[in-house]
Amino acid sequence: MTRSMTAIAIALIVGSTVPVRADDIVTSRKLAWRLAAELAHKAVEICEGQGYSVTAAVVDSSGLEQALVKSDNAHPQSVTIAYRKAYTAFAYGGLFGYERNGDLIAARKELAAGPLNTVPAILFVAGGVTIRAGQAAIGGLGVSGAPGGDKDEACAAAALDTIRDRLK
Repeated sequence: MTRSMTAIAIALIVGSTVPVRADDIVTSRKLAWRLAAELAHKAVEICEGQGYSVTAAVVDSSGLEQALVKSDNAHPQSVTIAYRKAYTAFAYGGLFGYERNGDLIAARKELAAGPLNTVPAILFVAGGVTIRAGQAAIGGLGVSGAPGGDKDEACAAAALDTIRDRLK
């Protein structure tokens, strides 16, 4: 009797499951956490080598912060600004095909002047780069704290160049 009850229970469970369709499962690409941390560390290291105390943030393919490195003397607000630059680089650099926030802003001035600039995570200033695997945007790197977004962006771009061969 116990075996037949077990068999019936198993049949009910197996028979009542809904088949999974291929379009029900979504996969996304992002940097491994170690590589994200390495990238943020490298950006801070490069800027410190130039005498700048900065914070570097990496966002993943969901726009969530994946890694953050703050140099010892970086200002507290650099944490938020670095994240916003990284998010903007991923979200809008990826969308419009620009690698650097500075290039995006120069080409699409209406973005910085328009309503998108009021979205809390967006910051249309130089200092962020889009992380791509092939042609796909998979994240962003933002740097804040150097005296000028162009210097932040140069550190971010140089850091990204150090791992570019690992993004293929």
